[in-house]
Amino acid sequence: MQSEIAKDTVATAEKSPLELLQETKASIEAIIAKLLSIKQQGTPKSENRELLTQMFLNFINLRQANRAILIEEEKTKTETELAKSPIDFTTLELHNLMYEKSHYLKATKASRDFKSKYPNIDLISEQDFFSDAPEAIKSQTLSNDCSHDLMLKRLNFELHQRKELCKLRVRLEQQKKCLIETNAERNKFLSSLPVHLKTLKKASLPVQSQLSLQNQKKLKYHNLAELLPPPLYVIYSQFMALKEAFEENINVEVSGSLNGAQSYARQQAEQNSESLILEIGDDEKRQRKRPKKEGSDEGGLYQVHPLNVVLHVYDDEIPDPKSHDLIMLKFEYLLKLNVVCVGIEESQDGAERNILCNLFPDDSGLEPPHQSAKLILGNDHAFDESRTSRPYKWAQHLAGIEILPEMSPFFTDKDIQNSDTAKDYASASDHRNVQTVLQRIRSQKKTKLTLV
Repeated sequence: MQSEIAKDTVATAEKSPLELLQETKASIEAIIAKLLSIKQQGTPKSENRELLTQMFLNFINLRQANRAILIEEEKTKTETELAKSPIDFTTLELHNLMYEKSHYLKATKASRDFKSKYPNIDLISEQDFFSDAPEAIKSQTLSNDCSHDLMLKRLNFELHQRKELCKLRVRLEQQKKCLIETNAERNKFLSSLPVHLKTLKKASLPVQSQLSLQNQKKLKYHNLAELLPPPLYVIYSQFMALKEAFEENINVEVSGSLNGAQSYARQQAEQNSESLILEIGDDEKRQRKRPKKEGSDEGGLYQVHPLNVVLHVYDDEIPDPKSHDLIMLKFEYLLKLNVVCVGIEESQDGAERNILCNLFPDDSGLEPPHQSAKLILGNDHAFDESRTSRPYKWAQHLAGIEILPEMSPFFTDKDIQNSDTAKDYASASDHRNVQTVLQRIRSQKKTKLTLV
């Protein structure tokens, strides 16, 4: 067996890789055919070991043929690279010579096609020259050749005209400089004009009040109110209506960042337009985008709208109420939680000690007012106690945010239904009454001042 293997090895060494590859392929196909025939005919499998040995030898021959082919390919590549170098050098020299030839041809053609500017100089016509040129230029004799003498005189006249134009240009530049200085002085005056107008406007305020003209500050707040979110707009409109209808001693203002409110309104408009354009097949894209928009951090949960409503409450028993605020409330809208928060401006008391916590029973402002806010805040359902403003239930009613109870008030027995539920409904009706809220705020503040 070893002698046969050695003979096969010597024979394969003498053959070319391609011939060895073809013979090995034919041998493998024959062995596979034998194995299939043995399996189909059910003959004894004693020859399988020898056939497998021949199969492995053929595999070795295949690897040997593959290695020989790769070596021969590498050798052929090396010879090709060696033969290619002089060809590349010769080709490069040919291209250089061709480039030099084209350069010389272009230079020769440009030299042959060159035309002087002399016959094509843009000069005035001879008729205009004789009619417009001064006598000092026309009477000169510059050459014996008549045509050349005429051309020199026309060139001198052209030079004379261009010098006059240069002098005119200098005069116009000086005039331009004077105009620029005058415009700078006028711009300086215009830049200082708003300050003077502001002073004039401030001085005219008493005249406006005497003539019962509409306050410009009020118009400003009305324009800002158009950018308020709907809950804050409802609060602003209700307090303004209360002030105008019953002449309440209050003042309502809209404060905050105008640019931030405008940018937020633009974002909301873009989102609304995108939601109208999106088709049903884009639901997966919208779901992938939602986590980026919502965010799970507390800064995102307590994100406040750029604008807020400030309510100045004055004492209704003092003749000049606007000399000092009785209390100043600030209404904010939390975008993520969809709740309105109220806090006392410039208050040194903690949030748990101010009068708003005791304004209505069971409404300390620590519990989220509706179920959606509880789901967003998580398992503890607790509002941030460090915040000075809290989402009181009466503030939600003032803002027009309806709050559904967690359970139906009619699931218990009739006694509970007749007592506690009626009290809850009465309290809810008080919450909706703006005048009642205002009266309670005044009463609580006066009581606290009396105790102090």
